[in-house]
Amino acid sequence: MPINFNRVKFIRSAASPGDFLRDGRPQLAFAGRSNVGKSSVINRIVNRKNFARVGASPGKTSQINYFLLDERAYLADLPGYGYAKVSKAERDRWGRLMEAYFASGLISWGVLIVDARHKPTADDVTMADWFYDTGCPLLVVANKVDKLKKSQIEPNLEAIRETLSIREGDALTAFSAEKGDGKERLLELLEGTMGV
Repeated sequence: MPINFNRVKFIRSAASPGDFLRDGRPQLAFAGRSNVGKSSVINRIVNRKNFARVGASPGKTSQINYFLLDERAYLADLPGYGYAKVSKAERDRWGRLMEAYFASGLISWGVLIVDARHKPTADDVTMADWFYDTGCPLLVVANKVDKLKKSQIEPNLEAIRETLSIREGDALTAFSAEKGDGKERLLELLEGTMGV
């Protein structure tokens, strides 16, 4: 049975490893730079306007937020990295939380959101490497594709594929959280990796 992505509810925020959910359901970990539109991508996937909070200032997600999809899997929204104007102590806390989550063995699938308009940053490369180190499959979502000319899309996707050294068997898909372009394909990929 296909997953009903409209059937979703917030479960909890994890501020420390003791808060991680460990009930055996698959966990789809969503990561991305602070201003890449991660919350907007999640909102588009689940068909809700303000489900994952969209921050006016980057870096609003400071904990791991768990959402239950159709009672069958968790969408884990990880803290944004990069631009957030937060203290070093707060950044260090996020770093420790992320390291603990990546080392926990709980991630079933990584979803890395990058900006389709630009070559991935060093932080994006580090995040992709973290996902690769867990051994889980990775889906890279090139968001903001609506801001590109059609002729720019393929070359930009190729640059993303090369910069992140996307492995054979992992997926890269173009997407627009704003317009919904690529949503069907993204949902197919999300379902496929969960083996439904």
